[in-house]
Amino acid sequence: MPGKQMERRTLLRGIGTALALPLLDAMIPAFSRAALTKAPCRSAFLYVPNGIIMDQWLPSSAMTGAPGATAIPEALPRVSKALLPVRNDVLLLSGLTQNGGRALGDGPGDHGRAGANYLTCVHPKKTNGKDLQAGVSVDQIAARRLEGKTRFSSLELGCEEGVQGGSCDNGYSCAYSNSISWRTPSAPNPAEIRPRAVFERLFAEQDSPREARYQKSILDVVTGDAQRLSSSLGGADKRKLDEYLASVRDVEKRIESAEKSSARTTKPSMAAPPSSIPAEFAEHARIMFDLMTLAFQTDATRVVTVLLALEQSPRAYPEIGIPEAHHGLTHHQGDAEKIEKVTQINAFHMKQLAYALEKLRSTPDGDGMLLDHVMLTYGSGFSDGNAHDHANLPVVLAGRGCGTVRPGRLVRYPKETPMANLFVAMLDRMGVPVESLGDSNGELGYLSDI
Repeated sequence: MPGKQMERRTLLRGIGTALALPLLDAMIPAFSRAALTKAPCRSAFLYVPNGIIMDQWLPSSAMTGAPGATAIPEALPRVSKALLPVRNDVLLLSGLTQNGGRALGDGPGDHGRAGANYLTCVHPKKTNGKDLQAGVSVDQIAARRLEGKTRFSSLELGCEEGVQGGSCDNGYSCAYSNSISWRTPSAPNPAEIRPRAVFERLFAEQDSPREARYQKSILDVVTGDAQRLSSSLGGADKRKLDEYLASVRDVEKRIESAEKSSARTTKPSMAAPPSSIPAEFAEHARIMFDLMTLAFQTDATRVVTVLLALEQSPRAYPEIGIPEAHHGLTHHQGDAEKIEKVTQINAFHMKQLAYALEKLRSTPDGDGMLLDHVMLTYGSGFSDGNAHDHANLPVVLAGRGCGTVRPGRLVRYPKETPMANLFVAMLDRMGVPVESLGDSNGELGYLSDI
């Protein structure tokens, strides 16, 4: 309304519901429109297990030769091909290594080390007991420093349930494989795999009865507030509000669909509430990406991790015609049929990443889109899963990091460049400078310069 300014933390309220809003023009004072260009910088870290078929990941020319950067070509191999529509929004990096994932005298256990080391950049202690020891992960370093600026310091999302207790890989505790986010060196953050639980965390009043939250759509219970707000907004803000509410409802309907599907396959004797976990991996991943987008859009958090699958994942992918477990296939020993199936799985995962990036780059945020104000990494703790190789990892860095990253290029770094250098650079761009992280040993070039 003329002469008035909305609070940034305005909520639409109803029974059991507190619906946060995206940034609207009405939240910015007329004399401070320049503030729209200062949208907060967010980071997301996406992880896939068991390595990649590397000769289908990047052109061989992109992984050899002197360090430097070149434009992403108009043709990419099968695994990364899905990124072609968003190639101007990503950097494809080669040469980065996670030395802490290697044995370093501890013998077998590469999968346990790969997950625990990926964001901590620290070699984890070999133990299957309670004496876990890794490091504080990059997402949690950011979360600590940004605490209080958002409702949630971070969100940890996943698409596969972890194994509870015991050893998962040659004397390494399953806790090392169950999470990539570590709050302290001895305390991993479990990933939430239930979309309904994430949805409620973002939009439900946590002290309201559970039954009240299932009686109707959350949009139904905030209709009055939404209509009153809409009547006071300008045309651009009305459209933005309508699009946002439609996105919320779309995610809610898809969660409800998954619950109904689960209820149909649940035995009558089971007393547990219906699961909101979709049967198919792609829908599960996409709902989680949509929830991540909503969390960023409403500034509920600025730090998200997504564990798309666990190291040594037994998941099969029947929706693309692969009934065998992912992990077993990656130990292909040169078998062409198994290599082909792993390539298909890798490409399938990449399609989900492309979906997430399209979602972020089509969601308004300040004077641009969310992807303008996000840095999102996607990768694995292995390059070659068959060889358990922790060098020359497959890494995507997407987004523009509030103008501090120039995407659209293939970047070659010198061999054995620590992955930690990338994370230090990302923290600096989020306004969370650190002197070092894990085995970092210097600045990482080519992110913003030629």
